[in-house]
Amino acid sequence: MSDLLKTMSLSASGMQAQSNRLRHVSENIANADTPGYQRKVVAFEPMVTGGTRSGHVSTGPVQLDTKEPTEIYDPGHPMAGENGFYTGSNVDLMIEIADSREAQRSYEANLKMFDQARQMSSSLLDLLRR
Repeated sequence: MSDLLKTMSLSASGMQAQSNRLRHVSENIANADTPGYQRKVVAFEPMVTGGTRSGHVSTGPVQLDTKEPTEIYDPGHPMAGENGFYTGSNVDLMIEIADSREAQRSYEANLKMFDQARQMSSSLLDLLRR
């Protein structure tokens, strides 16, 4: 039974990490047209308990993408310089959409694993009650 609970715990940590990742991806998409916005990137880190890896995962600190922002030519824009250019964001919507799909699929895989472990523990309890 403890293995099933550990599996559920591991799956829950994966779902939490993917949820955090998806939150940052959605922030990036929402700010894709904001001048000067830098893309936020999160990395996953293994959780360590008592000096050993527990198998759980968490999101590390948010880092800003170092990719150069795009220069946009729009002489009528209030932020445009004398040459007609202003600094846009460094968000690439194709990358963000791919990241969101990857996070969604990973979340669904963890959810399916969590549900399987829950069903197995429920079946085990039903067998023990007989």
